[in-house]
This record gives sequence, C-alpha cells and structure tokens, in this order.
Amino acid sequence: MSSSHSIYCNNVSKVQLIALKSDFEKYIHAALASSTRSSYQSDLAHFISWGGHIPSTPEIISQYLAVHADLLAPATLSRRVVSINRAHTSQNLLSPTKSDLVKATLRGIKRIVSTKQRQVEPVLKNNLLDMVAGLEGVKGYRDRALLLIGFAGAFRRSELVGLQYSDIEFVEHGLVVHLGKSKTDQQGEGRKIAIPYARGSVCPVLALKDWLKLIEISEGAVFRPVTRHGRIETSALSTQAVAIIVKERAKAIGLDASKFSGHSLRAGLVTSAAQAGVSSWKIRQQTGHKSDAMLNRYIRDAKLFIDNAVSAIL
Repeated sequence: MSSSHSIYCNNVSKVQLIALKSDFEKYIHAALASSTRSSYQSDLAHFISWGGHIPSTPEIISQYLAVHADLLAPATLSRRVVSINRAHTSQNLLSPTKSDLVKATLRGIKRIVSTKQRQVEPVLKNNLLDMVAGLEGVKGYRDRALLLIGFAGAFRRSELVGLQYSDIEFVEHGLVVHLGKSKTDQQGEGRKIAIPYARGSVCPVLALKDWLKLIEISEGAVFRPVTRHGRIETSALSTQAVAIIVKERAKAIGLDASKFSGHSLRAGLVTSAAQAGVSSWKIRQQTGHKSDAMLNRYIRDAKLFIDNAVSAIL
C-alpha cells in the first residue's frame, strides 16, 4: 500500500468513515432498487473497512483488488468495482474505476484465476465414490452431502456455499435447485438445476436429505461450519472451506491434495459426463455455460483415450 494511502487512513477517523458511508447510502438509496442497493452497500462497506475511500484513485483500487485476488472470486471483485464506480458517479465524481490500471488489474486477476481452474485435477466419479466412503459423524454427513451435491450440480464454490434452504425443492424424481444470479447469469434470471436420485448406492439427493434431517433447519444456509466438538453453526460455510474439504478427502484416498481445489467438483462432473458420452448441450444445461468454448478443454481431455489411434493398431 502506498505511503499516501497509509497517511490518509491514519488521518481519517472511524467517525468520519461512518459518516462517509452514510453519504454513500443516501445517494444509493435514492437511485437503486432495494436488493441492488443492499449489494452496493455491502461492497462499499468492505472497501472502506479495508482502508479505501471515496474519492479514490486507480492505485488504491488496484491495490484493493490485488490484496483480495486470492480471497474473493473474480465475479465478486468485478461487482465491487461496479459499486465503487457507482459511489463516484452518484456524487458527480470522476470514477477511477475506468482507468487502464484498474481494468488491467482486473483482467490479470481473471486470467490467473481461470488458468488455475483449468490446471486443477477433476474429481472423477470413481474418485468421488472413494472420497465419500466411510465418512461418519456430523462433519462426515455434511462433507458427504457437500461433495456429492457439488459434483452432481457442477456448482462453483460460491454457488455451493450460497445455497439456502429456500433454494432447494425435493420432487418425485430427485432434487431441483433454484439457483439465482451466477457468473454465467449476470442478468440474475436464475435457472433450475435437476439432480435425480442415483441408481447406485451413493446418492446426492439422499445424502442431502440425511444432512438436512440431522441439522433440522427450515431456513438459512444449507452448508454450515461444524466445530471440532460437532456443534453446527448458523452461518454459511466459506468458499475456502469447500477447497479444504476437497483437498482433505483427496489426501485421504491417496491423491495429491495440491492438485485439487473446490473447482475440482465442477470440473469432475464435466469430465465424467464427457467420458460417459453425454452431449455437450446436456452438460451445459447442468453447468450453466452459454457455449461449448469453456467446456472444450475438459471434454478434449476426457476423450483422449476414446477411439484412440494407438488402440486401433496395437
């Protein structure tokens, strides 16, 4: 962080920051719908608590993005930039978010994160079955449901931990998840994800029912932290926790945990479905991708040994 930024933060009192935030809320309240307004207020509160201020500079915003690049999803950071921009424009201030520095920083973060996601190992069906085998206790019930639902729904970490009880609907053939705005649904139209009862002994729908029966909830977050004493908390599980659970279970079955992440569940569904001969449009129906472009890498790798040229001659 630059010295000028540090000096600014040291000279601005907490009372002034609260008053500054109040000004933002006043302008935003007049201009936006309540749901959008709430998101902007939350974003600005996070920026200010870190040490940001309005008016801001391209350097400060870029520093903020860089600090949180490994902590927040690119989509979340993009939304924060939009909120910071709105805080400026609502007061007729020149927005630093339009600068080349901020745009380049955000592009770089997206590219790096995308590369990391493409490099992680997918949790394939056989891996998944081994991972959930033998899980016991409160945490075991949660991890079993989380891994199976995360795989079957091809969910991103943020989507998985963001699931609310009101988002799920058990139907005759299994489970329907009503997913709101996501990375591939920026208009917030939402979509339905169907997870049918499994034919085998390991079933995502039944695993989720077992978990919900255990925690006895009728509202709030579906996946929650569990203390070492087995106490279930009321808050939602963090996205980092999803990655930790995947890594822990990968290590438990003898895999290299460093090659797996929360994205491995989503990548695993795509890869496993492609290996099973599922069409790309049916896979996209589950993942929410708008085109085959983002699926091609997984599908290409999944089919390396299908109709392989060497197999035909040796």
